[in-house]
Amino acid sequence: MPIDFGIYPGGLSIAVDGPAEDPQRIGAALDDLHGDRPFLVRGYLHYSDAAPGSPQAPPEPERYATGRRRLDLVLCFREPGEDLTGWLGFVRERIRRHAPVLAKVQIAEEPDNAGPGGDGEFPAVRRALIEGVLAARDEVARLGADVLVGCNSTLAFDPGQAYWTGLAEAGGDEFRDALDYVGLDFFPDVFRPVPAESFAETVAGVLRHFRRESLGAGGIPGDVPMHVTEHGWPTGAGRSPARQAEVLETVVRIVDAAAEELNIDTYEHFDLRDADSDVDDPMFQFGLMTSDYRPKPAFETYRRLITELGRESTADRRAGRASSEAERR
Repeated sequence: MPIDFGIYPGGLSIAVDGPAEDPQRIGAALDDLHGDRPFLVRGYLHYSDAAPGSPQAPPEPERYATGRRRLDLVLCFREPGEDLTGWLGFVRERIRRHAPVLAKVQIAEEPDNAGPGGDGEFPAVRRALIEGVLAARDEVARLGADVLVGCNSTLAFDPGQAYWTGLAEAGGDEFRDALDYVGLDFFPDVFRPVPAESFAETVAGVLRHFRRESLGAGGIPGDVPMHVTEHGWPTGAGRSPARQAEVLETVVRIVDAAAEELNIDTYEHFDLRDADSDVDDPMFQFGLMTSDYRPKPAFETYRRLITELGRESTADRRAGRASSEAERR
């Protein structure tokens, strides 16, 4: 089962600072990374009535959605109030604005996570997620656009799966029917150590758990695909570039092996380059490249995996079928 691959093309985030992004070098690195395969570039826009201005990571992410690349746009809900009027207008406006290059739109970022990087601390986030997905689905249908609508979360190991059962109750069939995919952000052996000898088994178990326990508790049927929306393993502070490449290969091959069973069709890496390679802190060194765009071993590993396992473009598939038919004649 071929996989759609992608990446967050920056190194900086809203919360992590470092050397400025270089759009020209980012574009060249992306061209080198995915070659003639279709590819996703992931960008984050933050919405808040209380702090207008819509911070972006990376800046102007749509600039990288050229050629065979399309945009995976994450609309983060960072509004402390309860009025969703502006938020729903923002969702619709951003879909209209980016529709020509948009592959998928994710409503809210980790709405189950109230910690760093997540939208879960904001009181109206569950309503924002449900109503945002419905608004996005309506806007995509109104435009007749080829855009997937989805959401994501982090891992939940509580036996009752409270987040997912609550979401199922609040959203009902209308919400579930509007979803084209559900994403998982996971970083095994980053925030909690995992022994190397059990790493592969842990990753496979996490993917099965998310599909069967979390999505099952949410009433998400098996025909709704899973996407790995963020995965990475940083270097720095005793974490070697060679091990980063090994982790990447292990995770992608496990995703590929489980793709048919668990209906996983997309993997996106976090991220292209380090926020700042001079800071010996793993949180600054998630990149496949250093902050001055020198490839680490994992860059070549990911390039090889994309070539081997990635989905071909529609044009390539047509050319392949035509060649096969000509040979049969």
